[in-house]
Amino acid sequence: MTQTSAANTPAQGQARAEFTVPAQHPMVTVLGSGDSLLRVIEKAFPAADIHVRGNEISAVGDTADVALIQRVFDEMMLVLRTGQPMTEDAVERSIAMLKASENGESDGQETPAEVLTQNILSSRGRTIRPKTLNQKRYVDAIDKHTIVFGIGPAGTGKTYLAMAKAVQALQSKQVNRIILTRPAVEAGERLGFLPGTLYEKIDPYLRPLYDALHDMIDPDSIPRLMAAGTIEVAPLAYMRGRTLNDAFIILDEAQNTSPEQMKMFLTRLGFDSKIVITGDVTQVDLPGGTKSGLRQVQDILDGVEDVHFSRLSSQDVVRHKLVGRIVDAYEKYDNTHGTENGGAAKTRPKAAGHGHKGK
Repeated sequence: MTQTSAANTPAQGQARAEFTVPAQHPMVTVLGSGDSLLRVIEKAFPAADIHVRGNEISAVGDTADVALIQRVFDEMMLVLRTGQPMTEDAVERSIAMLKASENGESDGQETPAEVLTQNILSSRGRTIRPKTLNQKRYVDAIDKHTIVFGIGPAGTGKTYLAMAKAVQALQSKQVNRIILTRPAVEAGERLGFLPGTLYEKIDPYLRPLYDALHDMIDPDSIPRLMAAGTIEVAPLAYMRGRTLNDAFIILDEAQNTSPEQMKMFLTRLGFDSKIVITGDVTQVDLPGGTKSGLRQVQDILDGVEDVHFSRLSSQDVVRHKLVGRIVDAYEKYDNTHGTENGGAAKTRPKAAGHGHKGK
């Protein structure tokens, strides 16, 4: 996309830019159905005046705003050239990334187009990819490091993206098996009182992991892969005493591990394996007085080579927009009032929606 100085000189202190959309791209792909994408940009830059005529788009306004608007359209075109459509959400995230870079809140090394077009896994007609800069850095860290911690609030795609990387590693034969585990702490000593076999008792606590798997692998093949041991889904207690070689291992809900359990799990690491540990330190369900292994391990392993901590925030929530605002509101409340066990543990929705994230 090109910028040209134009007639109709803007007012003093203002700038004007014109963008030409290449003929091979229908304007609806750039502006959105019913100009929905254009409205997102106009809302983000209310002081700027944006006009469309044919395949020409012009913007007049503050110099900084006009420069950012040009970058937004440039990034949109880079994404569209890959064949991937733009959505209102993608435009909003692109603008947020560019503004953060402009304000010095990020180093600007990765562009929105690089973030939005990084494919992790294509399965059953859809592609799983990061949607935010922190998500991309989390995914990249999984490639570069043996042990990665993904720490952040609900809805930031921590588990979902880790699962996608695990399936990718299995399909590309980087590992021979996937091991998915989480503590069944919510059940506590009540497991013995629940009806059914042990597997039926623990199934509700592992169900979010199965749900994510079903998004990424043909559901008909999952029982066969589990029977062969290629995919294992088990409670954390089953990891004790084992050495896990040639495996991609994910520990989910790690805030509900004790320090002893966390050490036990980390020392299961075998050769040619990778570990991803995910959790939200504001949603601890451990009994009162029990320390969270995930909180403690951040101090213990900080700075250890080949161990990486990726931290996601409410800005990385990829569920309904309101979820990010809810996360922020709870964090503000906790900082003001303080809560027992360090967060909103008492109000946590159990096993809420771990399946549909990061897509």
